[in-house]
Amino acid sequence: MVIFLLSSKNSHSARTIPQMATKLPPILLVVFLFLITGVQIATTDEPIPSPWQHQFHALLFMNYSGDLSMIDLWYDWKNGRNFNIIQEQLGGITYDLEWNNGTSFIYSLDESRSCRSAQLEVGILRPNWLDGAKYLGQQHVNGFLCNVWEKVDFIWYYEDVETKRPVQWIFYTGREAHVMTFEVGAVLEDEKWQAPLYCFNKEKKNLSSREGGLREFRGYKEKAIL
Repeated sequence: MVIFLLSSKNSHSARTIPQMATKLPPILLVVFLFLITGVQIATTDEPIPSPWQHQFHALLFMNYSGDLSMIDLWYDWKNGRNFNIIQEQLGGITYDLEWNNGTSFIYSLDESRSCRSAQLEVGILRPNWLDGAKYLGQQHVNGFLCNVWEKVDFIWYYEDVETKRPVQWIFYTGREAHVMTFEVGAVLEDEKWQAPLYCFNKEKKNLSSREGGLREFRGYKEKAIL
C-alpha cells in the first residue's frame, strides 16, 4: 500500500490515502482520486507497436522527393534472411539480399551482371526492432487511423489502429514507404534466395553508395545496434 507521510511535530499526523480521502469534500475527492490514478492509467493504456511477423511479404510504394520505386519485401526471420526486390520507375531492378550473419549482396540479373557485397556488423532487423519507440499519438494516414511512433530520431512508424498492420513509415531523410499489401506467413521459395555466382567472383566492396529503397534501414541498424 502506498502511504503518504505528512511532516509534523505530531506523530499522529501520518495518514494513509484512504484516511485522507474520507476527510475530503466530494468534489475534492474526485479530483484527488483522478490525480493519483490518472497518470498510471494513461501510461498503462499507451499502445506499443506490434512486433513484425516472423515471416511476411509486403509490397511497398517508395517516394523520395518524387523519386519513385516499388519494393517487394520478403521478411523471413525464421530463416535469418531479408530480401528487397527494388523496381525503379521506368528503370531496372535491383536485388538487395541480407542475411542475419551480416552478409549482404546488392546485384542485378540483367546483362550488366553487376554485384556488390559486404559484411556488416549487424544482421536483419529483429521482429521487435521498434521496442522503446516513443509514442506520438494517432493520425489519419491514407484513409487509415494510425498509431504513430518515433524511434531514435531516425524513423516514424504508422500502424493501423484496428488491424495492427503497418501502413507507412518515414525515414529522417524524408523517404516514405507506403505499405500497399501485407501478407503474413508468405515465404519466398528457397532457390530464389541464392545470389548469382558472379557475386562470389568479385572483390567485396563498401556499400557507401547504397541504392535507394531501404538503404536507410541499414543506417538505422548501424546506429541503433539492432
